Amino acid sequence: MDAVIAAGALVCMVVSSFAAPHGAHGVAWGIRAPDPLSLVLMTLAAAALVFRRHAPKTVLAVTGAASVVECVTGDPRAPVAMAAVIALFTVAATTDRRTTLRAGLLTMTVLTTAAMVAGPLPWYAQENLAIFAWTGIGATAGDAVRSRRAVVRAIRERAERAERTREEEARRRVAEERLRIARDLHDVVAHHIALVNVQAGVAAHVMDKRPDQAKEALAHVREASRSALNELRATVGLLRQSGDPEAPTEPAPGLHLLEELADTFRNAGLQVEVARADQGTTPPAAVDLAAYRIIQEALTNVQKHAGPDAKAEVSVVRVGPHIEVTVLDNGSGEDTAPEAGGGHGLLGMRERVTALRGTLTTGPRYGGGFRVHAILPVKTDTDDRTSDRTHGRAKDRTAALGDSV
Repeated sequence: MDAVIAAGALVCMVVSSFAAPHGAHGVAWGIRAPDPLSLVLMTLAAAALVFRRHAPKTVLAVTGAASVVECVTGDPRAPVAMAAVIALFTVAATTDRRTTLRAGLLTMTVLTTAAMVAGPLPWYAQENLAIFAWTGIGATAGDAVRSRRAVVRAIRERAERAERTREEEARRRVAEERLRIARDLHDVVAHHIALVNVQAGVAAHVMDKRPDQAKEALAHVREASRSALNELRATVGLLRQSGDPEAPTEPAPGLHLLEELADTFRNAGLQVEVARADQGTTPPAAVDLAAYRIIQEALTNVQKHAGPDAKAEVSVVRVGPHIEVTVLDNGSGEDTAPEAGGGHGLLGMRERVTALRGTLTTGPRYGGGFRVHAILPVKTDTDDRTSDRTHGRAKDRTAALGDSV
């Protein structure tokens, strides 16, 4: 392409050199011919344009020097300056604006001054003014092309970056959703299967001697399995959901079902005491669900690991802007630490609490047993932002009222 442009420029320069702009009827052709020096300079300048993309400043220097020589020694009407204008355009299109300004001013000044001062024509001749105009046009057009390319490149980079961000956000949301569903499935399965296991063991133990108690245990098994299936159906239904993502489609048990949860463990033979000091507190749905799941998982661990004579104490207390959930047991079994089972119960608790920017403390108690203590915020970040907007609007209204008074 550069060779084609150079050849075209050479043809234009040679053809134009045969024209006389001051003929009797306007432009006259063939009444003059360029001298050999002009042909050599035009050929040299056109050959330099082949390398204009690889060394634009060098090509500008070569074509500018050829134009100066033509203005001083040859026929000033021979358009060698055309090659300098093309080279100046290339410099402006491939460099920055400061370089374009410097190169444009230098080229314009040198060529115009050489033509006006050392050329054979008067300083006010239109050929001299044409050199001034065309060098300015070349620099301006090149700078416009460079700016356009920069804008297109910035738009393309922004689009690519936005696409990468969307893909990363989609992957992150998918991972978070999978983790959340995994936590819910773990909580549901671990809790109900543990109860089914205990009740089935009781039924098998008393089947022969006390069939009535065995029937009662089997009834609890049926109830626990039904509850497990219902929660599993609700959780798995999220995977089939294709409607509004804001719709409350996930299972949402909360602290209002705490007594029912404790009764399920009491029916399985675990002594559970519940103490609440959070009356009047309505936590967000996420906090309510997290508190319920933490208590459920902690009691499940007590049932599985604390031994047959264990006793659990559950307390839910409102302390300032937080809700503190505590589950204690006095288990004396050998496997007192839930981590020994290799499950994901404590990990799921910690993930739930961390997602709400709360704190979780777990560990053995002095003298035996295990302690789970979670501190959850009463308000989430979304609630805080909504409250801030509400308070801001209230302040604005108060200020406006004061101004009017």
